Amino acid sequence: MGRFEQARANIKRAYEAGRAGVRARRAQRQEQVEEEAVADPVPSTPEVTHGSTVSRDDQEVPVGLRVSAAWGWRILILGIIVFFALRLINTLSHLIIPLVIALLLSALLGSFVGVLSRFLPRSLATAIVVLLGIGAVAGVLTIVITQFVDNIPQVADNTTKGVNDIRDWLKEGPLGLTNEQLTSFAKQLQTFLNDNKDKLTSSAVATASTTVEALTGLFLVLFSLFFFLRDGDIIWRFFVGIMPPATREAIDYSGRAAWHTLVSYVRATVLVAFIDAIGIGIGLWFLKVPLALPLAALVFLFAFIPIIGATVSGAVAVLIAGVNNGWITALFVLAIVIGVQQLEGHVLQPLIMGKAVAIHPLAVIAAIAGGLALAGIIGALIAVPLVAMFNTGIRAMIGRRKQIEAKLREESAQQEAEGAAPA
Repeated sequence: MGRFEQARANIKRAYEAGRAGVRARRAQRQEQVEEEAVADPVPSTPEVTHGSTVSRDDQEVPVGLRVSAAWGWRILILGIIVFFALRLINTLSHLIIPLVIALLLSALLGSFVGVLSRFLPRSLATAIVVLLGIGAVAGVLTIVITQFVDNIPQVADNTTKGVNDIRDWLKEGPLGLTNEQLTSFAKQLQTFLNDNKDKLTSSAVATASTTVEALTGLFLVLFSLFFFLRDGDIIWRFFVGIMPPATREAIDYSGRAAWHTLVSYVRATVLVAFIDAIGIGIGLWFLKVPLALPLAALVFLFAFIPIIGATVSGAVAVLIAGVNNGWITALFVLAIVIGVQQLEGHVLQPLIMGKAVAIHPLAVIAAIAGGLALAGIIGALIAVPLVAMFNTGIRAMIGRRKQIEAKLREESAQQEAEGAAPA
């Protein structure tokens, strides 16, 4: 065999050996792939899941149930937060109520301080306004208490006569009650008083402690009122300054809108209450009903409780007129009370308050009920103006944020247009 044939044979052997190696490696790789396929099979169809789910289990739950559960735990968390917030308010009521009263008084007296501060230092102007306010309240209380004490003997005699007239009517009227039935009722009333003597005594002790708390609260009201009137704007700027920078503009805007609403509400309510007290007081004086001035003061105070206050004070005036002056005078007083209340509800409040501080009657009743549950009569007095203030503040914040977002979108679109113009 020549050299050429020998080289050709060597090349052929090398080629056959290479092909055999390739076949062996290919067969080995195929075996590995088949083993992996048997060990971990790939699903023929991919699993489809909804964008709002994180697992196949969530996908198996009906959509309505998932949405209800999502709403449920969020509402539950909000309810827990509100519950503990109300408990905190109830615990700190001796601090919160005087501060709220001082805030309402500062809304009423702030304009007077603003006028005097043009000519006097602000601290001196604030002190003068606070002292004049204390003097005015003390003077009115002195007049009311004096007239009340002077008319007590006459009211007591007339009340006794009125009770006797009611007793005669129960006996001779359509009910036809006998002396034994009336005596039995009187004995039951006496037994009730004797059985609850301890409770009444404890109530008197509680009233004494409440008087001390009231004096403490009065001092806190006056102290807070002075600084609210003098440094109210500084306090508000400090509060806004500690908020996150992105929210400061909206919070400041909504807070000032809420404050203007509170000022308008308090001034309008005082004016309406004063007109109610004057109208009903003049009617009581003209009909010669005793305690006309104290009843007018009661009408003024209860006018700050919308819907309920006017009804309660009017009922008291009608009752006293009926007991002391007879049922005919009571009917005239009832007509006066209804007339004044209709004038207030349909003319004065829409004209003076306007739509800016108007809130739905359901919200008014809910606020009064909540105020009564948390802080009694004082809570009912301050609940409605707070609801009006927060209503305006929340609406103003939402509106302001929408304005800011619209302004940012407009500026972004303008910048994009300016950037695309050179191109």
